[in-house]
Amino acid sequence: MPKILLQRFMKLNVAFKRKTIKGNAILILAILISLFAIFLATGLANKTSATGRSGEQLIGTKAPDFLVDSINGEPVSLSNYPDSPIILNFWASWCPPCRDETPHFERISRLYREKDVVVIGINVQDDLLSANEYVTEFDVTFINGWDRNGRIMVDYGVTGLPVTFFLDREGMIIGRWVGSIGGASLHSRAEALEN
Repeated sequence: MPKILLQRFMKLNVAFKRKTIKGNAILILAILISLFAIFLATGLANKTSATGRSGEQLIGTKAPDFLVDSINGEPVSLSNYPDSPIILNFWASWCPPCRDETPHFERISRLYREKDVVVIGINVQDDLLSANEYVTEFDVTFINGWDRNGRIMVDYGVTGLPVTFFLDREGMIIGRWVGSIGGASLHSRAEALEN
């Protein structure tokens, strides 16, 4: 009899251990799933994409100067426009939002040319022929530099297109716009720069 009781006890003990191990595994799995959900929710709470953060670290700092050839072959540099507020727009011919905003930049350039606000485009990730065709297609008259090696794009922290920086008369970056900017928004920012 004691041998039978011992065998039953051993079977119950093994079954209990299996249930305990299984229960612990389920508990650990539930904890891991919960932690994953928390990390996922934390990541999603940061709704700003990398593109949305393009150049944000430069706000309030002196704009990095550059010297590149324009699409027409003339030198382009911020230092060519001392004491002038500057609207600096990064674009590419293959970028649909860039195509949406280019007419607004041309309008602002023509409107504010006499008021000392300078519009400079910086073409990136394009070959010179594509950039030239784009400028011709949109009848762009403001200066456009060609960032052939991507150095200016890196210096400004641009991770997506289009991105526009607004520089005051001292060359400080006082604002930026990520994505296609509408005509009214661009006009109000150009007006603020003029003052």
